[in-house]
Amino acid sequence: MAPQVTVDSINARVIECQYAVRGEIVILAQKLRQEIQAKPEAYPFQEILYCNIGNPQSLGQKSITFFREVLALCDHPAILAKSETQALFSADSIERARKILDQIPGRATGAYSHSQGIKGLRDTIAAAIEARDGFPADPNDIFMTDGASPAVHMMMQLLIRSEKDGILCPIPQYPLYSASIALHGGTLVPYYLDEATGWGLEVSELKKQLQEAKSNGITVRALVVINPGNPTGQVLAEENQKAIVEFCKEEGLVLLADEVYQENVYVPEKKFHSFKKVARSMGYGEKDIHLVSFQSVSKGYYGECGKRGGYMEVTGFGADVREHIYKLASVNLCSNITGQILASLVMSPPKVGDKSYESYIAERDGILSSLARRAKTLEDAFNKLEGITCNKAEGAMYLFPRINLPKKAIKAAEEVKTAPDLFYCRRLLNETGIVFVPGSGFGQVPGTWHFRCTILPQEEKIPAIVTRLTDFHKRFMDEFRD
Repeated sequence: MAPQVTVDSINARVIECQYAVRGEIVILAQKLRQEIQAKPEAYPFQEILYCNIGNPQSLGQKSITFFREVLALCDHPAILAKSETQALFSADSIERARKILDQIPGRATGAYSHSQGIKGLRDTIAAAIEARDGFPADPNDIFMTDGASPAVHMMMQLLIRSEKDGILCPIPQYPLYSASIALHGGTLVPYYLDEATGWGLEVSELKKQLQEAKSNGITVRALVVINPGNPTGQVLAEENQKAIVEFCKEEGLVLLADEVYQENVYVPEKKFHSFKKVARSMGYGEKDIHLVSFQSVSKGYYGECGKRGGYMEVTGFGADVREHIYKLASVNLCSNITGQILASLVMSPPKVGDKSYESYIAERDGILSSLARRAKTLEDAFNKLEGITCNKAEGAMYLFPRINLPKKAIKAAEEVKTAPDLFYCRRLLNETGIVFVPGSGFGQVPGTWHFRCTILPQEEKIPAIVTRLTDFHKRFMDEFRD
């Protein structure tokens, strides 16, 4: 019998699912990179400049020394007994590694752990959340995960029963959300961020979209909020967050708070506040609101994407529902131990008086201040280009400029059956080697066009990106000017 698995016979939800940050443009970039390696003179550039994904270390960002020292010692505890170790590793990294190893069953990072994660590491994270927010945190509310993405999938699996269940999701959004909603068979209920007010999140817009969904027979189960924003880079004001909490409480919605960029705030007038802190400061406790907060070791100043560490803090759910969340975690056995250790280190780094404190602070602040400078340089460059406007990068790792494309360019894109922003990004890549992701991969107000650009290329490469982009954009606009 001939093979029976075809595109027509696989799960339709997999076909429906899209993930732009590793989509068509990136596949083309990888092909160009191979061609340049084989034949360097084939293109007018010698290097692909990846501005498509929040993957800091792939673009040259250094890891935090203290974190890596602790990981090395935990992974190979035999070296703790060697005399050379005292000279090679800081005293506090040795002390922290010993403490962590005592918490791991069998002192082995290659072993499975408790399904929710190692209890001692969850204790550390809960204490850090409590210190950050000023409100109690329970280690039993912490579920360690392989980055934030599996935690999001777990919650979608829990909440979505059929296509009649909807999840309120920001537009533009990080495509993990649209992809996971599609994979789990739910309906994405969009709410539009207001570009004119710096990507503001208006509760009136949430109410409007909720009512429209209800009128279409959709039961909205949850609200996704990404703060700081991806791909938009805004940081929510505390008063705005209070209004969002009030909305979720009134409507009985689960608040899914994506807070993976909590360390990435670049403007002095804004500060990160967790949604749990905001809810508790309003007097709302466990019985008042369902709240799930996501954190990851992939972002911040640490950028440990490949280590796949993170957690979700799950509050406000009854013991019977918690049993089923635990069961979902148990199906995956446990998250990887290295990621669990890193998540505890990220939430509890060296403190004043620790041997590594000063070097840690220098590394952390050096990375964050460089990111802030890169964001400002790129923001200014975009705003100087004809037909492009770019909101301020307050946080996260991205800019999401709007491009007003000439009618001739839109027509040229239609002729090759391509979205206009994809048409622009494809031309940009082929002519400059710069990789941007079209806004259509994140969602945008119909009739508007954007692209997402990370601020992650090394600081010394930013001027080259600006020059290449500026020259290309002028040529493009001259070619398609109406």
